[in-house]
Amino acid sequence: MTVTALDPRTALVVIDLQAGIVGDPAQPYTGAEVITRSAQLADAFRAHGLPVVLVRVSFAADGADAVPGRTETPRPGGALPAGWDQIVGELAGHDGDITVTKHNWGAFHGTDLDVQLRRRGVTQIVLTGIATSIGVESTARAAHEHGYHVTLATDAMSDRSAEAHANSVERIFPRLGETGTTAEILELLAKTHD
Repeated sequence: MTVTALDPRTALVVIDLQAGIVGDPAQPYTGAEVITRSAQLADAFRAHGLPVVLVRVSFAADGADAVPGRTETPRPGGALPAGWDQIVGELAGHDGDITVTKHNWGAFHGTDLDVQLRRRGVTQIVLTGIATSIGVESTARAAHEHGYHVTLATDAMSDRSAEAHANSVERIFPRLGETGTTAEILELLAKTHD
């Protein structure tokens, strides 16, 4: 863990903590643990007047806006349950939070996330969410490519497998930014923004 700095205008970006995702089995942390830690970070960011971005994935009922293309893993079929794309209550409902709806893995492509961050002078993002190797990693890669400093709260994210989570945390994230625990990020936030 090597979190060294948080810029004066750092935003928290929370990936896919929504009804239809957080209940799925996750490793190495449960959905409830990821929600709790992400909510702790969100409360601290709000208290310091820093942006909180809640990203959700959603699709039209007919699937017309889903990512096309052939894959080897079959995509789930059928209608999604009502409310599956709603942000969890522990994070939703705060005035001033930014909500971004995406239709693919990463939160930058096809959304206004970059515009929302740049208008607020954001130069760094702290990422949390589910799944580590999918939505979080895709967003971290794009953030890095967009020139943001990237910090990853590794105990405020989880995946479908511990191996996928570990691969992202140990091999990919150190090339995209800095990693740290929720406690480490909260401590640095208090030091640099009080």
